[in-house]
Formats: sequence, structure tokens, C-alpha cells
Amino acid sequence: MKRLLIRGGRVIDPANGIDCHADLAIDNGLILGLDPVDFKADEIIPAEGQWIVPGLIDLAARLREPGEEHKGTIASECRAAAAGGITTVCAQPDTLPPVDTPADVRLLRQKAEQAGGARIAVIAALTQGLDGEHLTEMAALQEAGCAGVGNALRPISDLLVLRRALEYAAGLGLTVFAQPSDPSLTRGGCAHEGAVATRLGLPGIPVAAETAALGQWLALVEETGARVHFGRLSSAAGVRMLRRAKADGLPVSADVAAHQLFLSEMDIFGFNPQCHMLPPLRGERDRDALREALAEGVLGAICSDHQPHEPDAKLAPFPSTQAGISALETLLPLGLRLVEEGVMPLHDLIARLTSVPAHILNLNTGHLGVGASADLCLIDPGAEWELDAERLQSRGRNTPFHGWLFRGRVSLTLVGGRPVHAMTTEEHQ
Repeated sequence: MKRLLIRGGRVIDPANGIDCHADLAIDNGLILGLDPVDFKADEIIPAEGQWIVPGLIDLAARLREPGEEHKGTIASECRAAAAGGITTVCAQPDTLPPVDTPADVRLLRQKAEQAGGARIAVIAALTQGLDGEHLTEMAALQEAGCAGVGNALRPISDLLVLRRALEYAAGLGLTVFAQPSDPSLTRGGCAHEGAVATRLGLPGIPVAAETAALGQWLALVEETGARVHFGRLSSAAGVRMLRRAKADGLPVSADVAAHQLFLSEMDIFGFNPQCHMLPPLRGERDRDALREALAEGVLGAICSDHQPHEPDAKLAPFPSTQAGISALETLLPLGLRLVEEGVMPLHDLIARLTSVPAHILNLNTGHLGVGASADLCLIDPGAEWELDAERLQSRGRNTPFHGWLFRGRVSLTLVGGRPVHAMTTEEHQ
């Protein structure tokens, strides 16, 4: 592999407390250090005026393969992730069929390596076929290389089964990934239960759908000591419960989807199907509470909650459209807008996208320390651009951010010291 020298950039590495202008050396796919002496590079990458940051780690994305390749493939979505500066993406288990065997885990990781884009961290199924009844062989899944286990949005109605699952995972030191949602309160809903949904005549999903499920999970975490990560919290009430649980010392963490920090129930006026999401876009007070919790660190990470769809999936009347947005390529731009709006400093944002999710996944990535894999990206902070949905690298073009203006863009992404994305001349212009 080439010996690389990234010259003259601003190196931002929150995990190691680094924020300085320096040259970064890479040898054999690993970080050699800053400002090396007598280092002979095979290639010099100019980075003046750019930021050099660890590769982003996305805690939740649907890659659609296997089973729904018309929406996306591992190859297409890993390329899209790389275009967004993401070097590790967490693949969720609710594919067709679900990822519930060691062979499934190995196959997904192998396909990601062949695709040559971002790495995959596989979240395997907590129950067989995601049926909510029979536990998977978590020890075998862990040995195959899964980063954690979860049941996605499939319910586990029997709390004894859930308790046994948490006990099993705790004994292995596996993190359980949960998106708290009570199916009996969610069923049939498509929008936040409130004034907007009532005015539009849309069936609502109450905040209690999140808090009721969250309360059950927290009670069992206290009983079992299992390490649980709660994904895609959407409400002020959910944040309050999480804050109390963390204050009580429970081994829990949580993330928020980037779009929940900018959009609210007001954005569904006009029955915009691109704003049909699950959990739904909540009220503006919920959005503000999520921002506050992120700034405090109660919510430790920001994820994309990437869910690519084919165009037809968004063409039906609002309640009949499929929920979710294509979000890998807007994760960083939306994060940078949080910095512009004064929600958090740049250093904290980079941590929420790199070192914190790496810690949640128990991965030795998300930093630029000596000996770490050279998973990183270069960001041009002055680049101003308009999002064109039709030019997304993802196979899914379903985004509510079409036409938004952003500042800051990924110019180069490396995985293991190997370029997996480079901004085109047209994008530079």
C-alpha cells in the first residue's frame, strides 16, 4: 500500500484532544503520526484549508440487501456512505431474510469488503427471524463478528423473553440495540399525535408509544445490567427518562437521527411524503429538547437512520407511503449546520459522529491515534452547495432536504488508507 502524507490540513481528533494544523502520515493503511520526521511518502495529498477528521461512524442504516435490492444494495449504499465521509455504517438486522445466523453476518461483511466503500458493523438479530419469541445464538453471532444485537422495530411482546435476551447478551458483554416503540400504540399511525395530524386527518402516533416501551426496557436493564443503546429517540419525554436513567448509573446510551434535529410535525403540511418517518416528526418543543440533550451529551451520537426507497414508495397518499429517508449523504452537512446555528461546537460535533459511536460499538476506530486504521475524511469547510436529490450516490433519492443549501463538503474519504471517495471536479465547482 502507498505511504501517504496528508499535508497542511487542520487535524481534528476529539478522542485524543487534537486540534491543530499538521501533516498526517499513513503507512500500510495505519496512522503513523503527525508531522513525521524523515518520512518518504509515495503520494502527497494537499489539504491546505481543509479539515482532517476521523471517518464518521453511522449507528443506524438500512442497506436493503438481502431482499430489497430494488431499494439499495450493500455496494451502492456503502459508496453513498463514503461520499458522506462515513467509514463505518451499522447495518440493521431487518433484511429479507433477517440477519440471524453467523453465516449471514459473515456474508454481509464479505460483501462490504468486496464493494470497496465504507466498512459494515453488523447488528444481528436478537430473536430468530425477528419473531420476538426464540433467542438467537448470540455467542455464535458474536464470534462471527457482529457488533451487537437487536430486533429493529419488530416487537418482543413477551417481557420474559426480552429479559432472557438481555441476560444472555449481558453475559457475553454484547450491546443490545433498541428502538423503543410500543406496537400497540404505533399501529396504524403515520404522524405525531397532535394538532397538525388532527387538522390533516392523519392517524397519530402518541409520544407514549416511545415512553411506554422505553420504560419497560429501562426496568429490565436495571434488573439484568445489560448494556443497551437506544436508537432514534424522538421526544422530550423520552429524553427526560433517559437522563434519569443515566443519572442513576444504568449502562445505557442513545442517539438521535439528524433529521429529527431540524424537522418537526409542521413539515408534513401539504402531505409531504418525504417527511413520513418512523418515529414520526414530533413537535417543535420535542425538536428543541433533542437539540438540548445532544449538546449536554445525554444523547451521545447522531445517526442517519438511512432508509432508501424506490420512487414508487413515496407516491401513494401520505398514510400509505413507506416511512424513511435516504440520509447517509446528509448526516455530516446537517451536523455542520448544528455548529453554524450554535447548538454545539465543532469539536463536540465531530466527537458525536466519530469517537462516541465507536465507543458504543466497542470499536478501535473513530480516532487518529498512532497505529489506528487510517479511516478518515477530508472536509472542505468553505464549500457551499445545494443538495440535488437526483445526484445522491445512494440508490434511494427520497429526501426532504432537496434544494437545501449547505456549507462544508467531504472532498476525500479513506478506509484503511485506501481512497473510497473523492470529490469530482464538477462538485468542486
